[in-house]
Amino acid sequence: MNLVKAGVITVSDKGSKGQRIDESGPALKEFIETNMDAEVSSMIIIPDEQDEIEKTLIYYADILKLDLVLTTGGTGFAPRDVTPEATKKILDKNVPGISEVIRASSLAITPKAMLSRGISGIRKGTLIINLPGSPKGATESISFVIDALSHGLDILKEEANECAR
Repeated sequence: MNLVKAGVITVSDKGSKGQRIDESGPALKEFIETNMDAEVSSMIIIPDEQDEIEKTLIYYADILKLDLVLTTGGTGFAPRDVTPEATKKILDKNVPGISEVIRASSLAITPKAMLSRGISGIRKGTLIINLPGSPKGATESISFVIDALSHGLDILKEEANECAR
């Protein structure tokens, strides 16, 4: 596959107001640019507002036509954690295996992993993955699935030569 065009969306009320420094977004950018043939061309911090999350995901997928969008934050139990709901609403296809692997692998590190509600899926030609809001949780989570992402993105872009070999 050619260079993966990626985007990172940090979902944080405090971060969007400048009351907290976003460490997760930059950590994800560095991790995927270092560990796969990817360039993060767009990063944004937005509040935990479902309609704003939906609009941003649609913009990244439909207008920017990014290959991969990673969200960080808003996947827990707090009343304002609505990233999975926003993501689910705009997806064309669900890709449960990615989030299942992330949760299962994370359980080996902390029992709190079972509390993550993050989902993964496809909108048009874009793979969207919800990740935890902490830099450690976000980068660990993506590390569990990064080896399969390039192949999945090749399939999505109809550039794969072989499947399941």
